Amino acid sequence: MNWWRRDSDERHEAWQELLARARQTVTDGLVVGTSGNLSVRVGDAVLVTPSGVPYDRLRARDLLAVDLAGRRIAGSLTPTSELPMHLAVYRTTQARAVVHTHAVHATAVSTLVDELPAVHYMTAALGGPVRVAPYATYGSDELAAHMLTALRDRSGCLLRNHGTVVHGSSLRQAYDNTAQLEWMCRVWLAAASVPGHTPALLSPEELARVAERFRGYGQR
Repeated sequence: MNWWRRDSDERHEAWQELLARARQTVTDGLVVGTSGNLSVRVGDAVLVTPSGVPYDRLRARDLLAVDLAGRRIAGSLTPTSELPMHLAVYRTTQARAVVHTHAVHATAVSTLVDELPAVHYMTAALGGPVRVAPYATYGSDELAAHMLTALRDRSGCLLRNHGTVVHGSSLRQAYDNTAQLEWMCRVWLAAASVPGHTPALLSPEELARVAERFRGYGQR
């Protein structure tokens, strides 16, 4: 709680970024209505979107935060029903942000396979072929447990008949990789739908080479 009083500017900046990314999920077609949710960790607190409130109605005064046990430490709104998934990620990884969506193509893929085949080298950005967690009722501890198993050595997974979960070292990384995952699902669905043809896949060795190259990618 000392951190909460001390770093007011940091938490409000994080909340504003969270709201901007939440609204972007709607603009980019990753969620419909109030489906999906996002969170970001700042210190020992987790800022999280609330349950059942359209993102365009949220303002700075609606800042909502919980501790790692799920106890509300700021705000009056009820946290997302998927809070158990978010907290499970933060308790078991070094993640600083989590994005959960009901993206159309990713959700469709989750009903067809147990793992998204490696149709593109961006698979490496998520740690390897993306697993599909078994179905469980939304908001349940069972779903959170299935998700953790699917996320082992990965930063993203699909949830059967549900959607996506991606975590990252920043909200931007988690969001960008969520968008890439939806794109890869769309590519696989398009390729797999061509009669008489089977999509070519990348080998584990090639994904390992790509992962190594990613470490030096971009501007310094």
